[in-house]
Amino acid sequence: MTLYIWINIALLIIYSVIVISCVVVVVSENKNPIRALSWTLALLFLPIVGVVFYLFFGRSLKGKAMINRKVRRKLLERSRPKQHSFERSRLSADQVRMIRLAQNLCHAPLDSNNSVEIFTDGRSKFDSLKKDIHQAKDFIFIQYYIYSDDRLGNEITELLADKVRQGVRVKVLYDHVGSFSTRNKFFNNMRKLGIDSHPFFRVTFRKLANRINWRNHRKLVIIDGKVGYIGGMNIADRYVEKSPDGRIWRDTHLRVEGPIIESMMYSFAVDWNFLRPDAEVQPLKMMTCDEPGDVDMQLVTSGPVDKWNNLVLCFQQAIASARKRLYIQTPYFLPTDALLKALQGAALSGVDVRIMIPEHTDSILLGYGSRSYIDDCLKAGVKVYMFTPGMLHAKTMIIDDDFVTTGSVNFDFRSFENNFEANLLIYSEEINRKMRDIFFLDLSSCRKLTLSRWRSRPRTSRIIEALVRLFAPIL
Repeated sequence: MTLYIWINIALLIIYSVIVISCVVVVVSENKNPIRALSWTLALLFLPIVGVVFYLFFGRSLKGKAMINRKVRRKLLERSRPKQHSFERSRLSADQVRMIRLAQNLCHAPLDSNNSVEIFTDGRSKFDSLKKDIHQAKDFIFIQYYIYSDDRLGNEITELLADKVRQGVRVKVLYDHVGSFSTRNKFFNNMRKLGIDSHPFFRVTFRKLANRINWRNHRKLVIIDGKVGYIGGMNIADRYVEKSPDGRIWRDTHLRVEGPIIESMMYSFAVDWNFLRPDAEVQPLKMMTCDEPGDVDMQLVTSGPVDKWNNLVLCFQQAIASARKRLYIQTPYFLPTDALLKALQGAALSGVDVRIMIPEHTDSILLGYGSRSYIDDCLKAGVKVYMFTPGMLHAKTMIIDDDFVTTGSVNFDFRSFENNFEANLLIYSEEINRKMRDIFFLDLSSCRKLTLSRWRSRPRTSRIIEALVRLFAPIL
């Protein structure tokens, strides 16, 4: 044999050992057999590419500590929200089960006497945010997945710099991958202006495989311990202005006041101390204020380091509790097998189940993945609607007459397993009614799908959807 043949045999043996080792790790590490199977298929049928993708996107962070024990102890002592007792008389049995589930998953207290303002367009949301920033007296904590160097991003930054000059503490967290398109010069200038800003999980060549897959998708703002914002909008012009082709970005965001702010501050503090373990943990304080409202809610956070898939379990419990209606808005619909079966079971039992997704998404691959589940939904009687005016980026679930959850989590594997997310669980007939009105207003801009018409779509689309479906758990 020539040297060339021996080299090829050696490389083949080495590669086979690597693939087999990765498959063993995948099977032993992933409790989800569907996810394990998807990675196994990728490793076996995508030579080299499958191994590279697994090293970058396939490993698990389960059980990893976000912050060290010393810092966590200080944080718990100074700023962790307290568990409050709640009156069962004003809550249904299903609500009590959900509350206890969230408490056991991530120690999420039930916070009462909150007020909520709902925004469905970026202009009104950011006008309100800018007004609250202008009135800040003590501190401003900001966390976004995307912080863009555009008109809106620069306007927000100028306001923050002005507050720094007035002595207000300003801290900004942005996701490094989510804000890839924003130049480093923009964030360097932010720091020169006195804004204490840092990227979450900065991706460098040396740490590329260890960090690129786990992103912080949360969108939180806390001002003076009194006002908070949470939802799906990032800091980018596309939420305020139409795209060049005339399409809109339709999203949902909330402005909240009340005791829930304490839970939001704790979430921010954990993420901040995860990035800055050398920084002194400063106590956070609530601004005293009269009871602003009567809305009960919990903040549920989730991430790849958590023992449980917090929001998956909350969603499963919420779907199982539905008796009359279940409405979902999501930009990407790639449910786990358990969630898909829960939706099918709800529809088959007579619950009015409706799912709204965008006709045109910002990701071709995720668009095909989302559409691969539509046939399964329609067969079970789930009503599916395609939002046509633009990109539907809202993430909401409305159940019966008294429950809503909204925040940053998409209805897909990445949000459930790989991203750091935050959602509010809201127990309120008034907020439920307002969100239902919004849902039906959006329905007027949707195309309803029927099973017969859906099955008549081009064969090429069905083939692509089927192929993407195989890899849905790892997208």
